[in-house]
Amino acid sequence: MAFFLLDIITWLDAHQLPCMFKAVTHFDCPGCGIQRSFILLMSGDVTGSLLLYPALMPIILLFMFLILHVIIKIKQGAKILKFGYIFCVSVMLVSYIYKLVIIKLV
Repeated sequence: MAFFLLDIITWLDAHQLPCMFKAVTHFDCPGCGIQRSFILLMSGDVTGSLLLYPALMPIILLFMFLILHVIIKIKQGAKILKFGYIFCVSVMLVSYIYKLVIIKLV
């Protein structure tokens, strides 16, 4: 099982999609880093994954809740999904602005 997981991680690492926004504008997009962060998470490096793209964990939790809500109709599920979506977008934007403003100035 461990060898199979390593093969998937190696394959994902070798077949990452290029960022078209960065290729055209030479700036990172709000989604830049999510593929590498996911690969780090699958490798077991949770800290590295969070540092690279902080919104990945909330996005994964949001999708897991969405699947659960589709299978089992949760009473306030739509409202929870809406607030979860707002939270994920907020984390994405804050980390994106931090990456552009703070890190690019250093």
